[in-house]
Amino acid sequence: MSRLYLLVEGQTEETFVRELLTPHYARVGLYITPIIVSTSPGYKGGVTQYAKVKPQLSRLCKQDRQAKVSTLFDLYALPGDFPGQDAPEYPRHAVGAEKAEFLEARLAEDIGEPNFIPYLMVHEFEALLFVKPEIFGEWTDSQQVVDKLSAIAQAHETPEHINDNPLTAPSKRILKLMPEYKKTFHGPLIASEIGLDALRQACPHFNAWLFRLERLAA
Repeated sequence: MSRLYLLVEGQTEETFVRELLTPHYARVGLYITPIIVSTSPGYKGGVTQYAKVKPQLSRLCKQDRQAKVSTLFDLYALPGDFPGQDAPEYPRHAVGAEKAEFLEARLAEDIGEPNFIPYLMVHEFEALLFVKPEIFGEWTDSQQVVDKLSAIAQAHETPEHINDNPLTAPSKRILKLMPEYKKTFHGPLIASEIGLDALRQACPHFNAWLFRLERLAA
């Protein structure tokens, strides 16, 4: 069995990995262990400074050379010291996947470990929930909320195209329409209900990352 240590941004991502990815890939010989990033002694969650993240990634890569290490961080609101953010060639006006690929390459260069596989969610975890907005109907009595979320999804080529503006990022759109939305509770449940096959079909960048993980099992 191959091993993958996955450094994740917070509790939502940890639950998503533990409940959806870990059992799925265990069946094909890849054991995934999610680890929430530490922000300070005694506190976990949130990529607030890359300077705090790099030592954790380096340590994971070095402590088990036979295992792979990857990340599950949001592209949205990455800290300013993240590798590539200030590069003149950073594709600021490109689509999210192109931005993510650029920063992932820079992150890989900065970590410099052969067992490291970088990944950034475009633009954040909540983009996955727009794959099937109708599932929000199980958590709200308002059909208007479901209709408006569906309209947002239909207005974009893929859920990964929903942008990263502080007012219009996926999570901000959901919270505006459904203030009772709780990221750590509703997020993993809705994503699990949608199912991995549908998530992969609708989100190409997410799908490409999973293909890389599947090659580890092979």
